[in-house]
Amino acid sequence: MKMNRHFTVPQNGESSTIQWTKRNSKITNPDGSKVFEANDILVPEGWSQVAVDILAQKYFRRKGVPKYLKKVQEDGIPEWLQKSIPDTEKLESLKPEDRFGGETSALEVFHRLAGCWTYWGYKYKYFSDEESAKIFYDEIVYMLATQMAAPNSPQWFNTGLNWAYGIDGKSQGHYYVDPSTGKLVKSTSAYEHPQPHACFIQSVDDDLVNEGGIMDLWVREARLFKYGSGTGTNFSNLRGENEPLSGGGKSSGLMSFLKIGDRAAGAIKSGGTTRRAAKMVCLDVDHPDIENFIDWKVTEEKKVASLVTGSMLNNRHLNAIMSACYEMEGEDRFNPKKNSSLKKQFRTPRKFSFLIIISNV
Repeated sequence: MKMNRHFTVPQNGESSTIQWTKRNSKITNPDGSKVFEANDILVPEGWSQVAVDILAQKYFRRKGVPKYLKKVQEDGIPEWLQKSIPDTEKLESLKPEDRFGGETSALEVFHRLAGCWTYWGYKYKYFSDEESAKIFYDEIVYMLATQMAAPNSPQWFNTGLNWAYGIDGKSQGHYYVDPSTGKLVKSTSAYEHPQPHACFIQSVDDDLVNEGGIMDLWVREARLFKYGSGTGTNFSNLRGENEPLSGGGKSSGLMSFLKIGDRAAGAIKSGGTTRRAAKMVCLDVDHPDIENFIDWKVTEEKKVASLVTGSMLNNRHLNAIMSACYEMEGEDRFNPKKNSSLKKQFRTPRKFSFLIIISNV
């Protein structure tokens, strides 16, 4: 490919017109205790707080990023595009707890994404020349920084960790197509050929423990959830409740297994951060357990509706209480016995809660 510049200039590269600023991100529990906090994050100046939070809380690599790096010489790869690994000699000059940390800058993330893509493209001769590779790198970083384009979540989570920081781990059961041979091979590394795809549709057989069966599906789903992907399955192959088993017993039905899968998805932190795994389940309308399946879906949706309603009500009533505190002057404004407006706002949520309970009886 012959690349041309559209947003960057050769002299200054990707950040020539991007203004950078430092921002903070924080998650707290209702009681005020801290779940997550990151300060002085370097991000493009025009980013919203939501974008800053998503990057810091979900996509930053939290551990394993070396404080010192060195390039790995590779034939045919220009120095600026070569892989990096921990510089062990320099790291030894630091205290063990200071040698590795996490990403703190959007530019670090943009560099590992765009750099890894460019490295792969150059190594496997996608570019006409080195200049086209440099243009591709600069333009991609600019588009990421200005939010013109964005990859899927597994790319943010995984891509470039090996190329930029030398992060690796044992194989997790992933496969990739070898560009040299065009054949599907099993990866021997967790991050050299990472799992960068977002959504998967997986089948399941009416079998408990064999390959392709129910328990094997949970393993395959866990493998995908771990690296930030989502998965969906049609469970219509599973027999219905009370249908006969080969051993003479009766099947407990697919609902019992669906609940196991739902719990597993809830327990796994997608991408290893704070995000819940994404899981979809569906069932053919002629399955014997379709009514139980629909009822289960309705129950789960009611839980979501209750959470949303509760959040809105809390926001409304707490704001009303705070406003009532400042309708009068002096220290007595915080005393509901002397501040009639505050007393009224204390009573209103109780009446509303009573009405909700009555309506649900």
